[in-house]
Amino acid sequence: MGTERGRELIVHITEKYDLPPTFQIRFEKPDRHTYLLRTSQVIAIPVEKAFSFFEKPENLSEITPDWLNFRFDSKCGQSETFEGAEFDYTIRWFFIKLKWHTKISEYRRPKLFTDVQVKGPYVMWEHLHTFEPVPEGTLMRDAVTYRIPFDRIGKIFYRLIIQKQLQNIFSYRAVRIAEWADGTFKSKLTAHVHK
Repeated sequence: MGTERGRELIVHITEKYDLPPTFQIRFEKPDRHTYLLRTSQVIAIPVEKAFSFFEKPENLSEITPDWLNFRFDSKCGQSETFEGAEFDYTIRWFFIKLKWHTKISEYRRPKLFTDVQVKGPYVMWEHLHTFEPVPEGTLMRDAVTYRIPFDRIGKIFYRLIIQKQLQNIFSYRAVRIAEWADGTFKSKLTAHVHK
């Protein structure tokens, strides 16, 4: 059974999506220990509406691939986003269930917010979300600065697995965001379409 789940995970990592035409993804390495993931996507939704969707932590599981088993822990009693707000999640990486605790370090509605990992699988994770009005609706950008644990072994894992996983996660996310923006988004939690 372990090998079967391993194969399933490999399939998900390499899965290709029919990406929205405005979606772009880029990986950079600003220094020896730090990685930077940048994405951008234009959606035909006003900035206020886009920001409102993304600031709700419970919506993250809706736009995250199922193989990651991403869950928002509503028991933490916190679901409103503001500077200083903290949230708990769990994810499954291969067969390991991991806790992820984040904090909103910057919050300027409806322009941007930044969530940082307080405790979790990375040495550092800082995710800046920005929302900019454009004639077509909203230009959304992500800039994720992160560091991998385990030094040399971590770098090998990054090249072989982690970068592909991040590409899969953010590509899936782009598809789900496009579905939400065009009204074809089917919630994983309920059968109705979000508007």
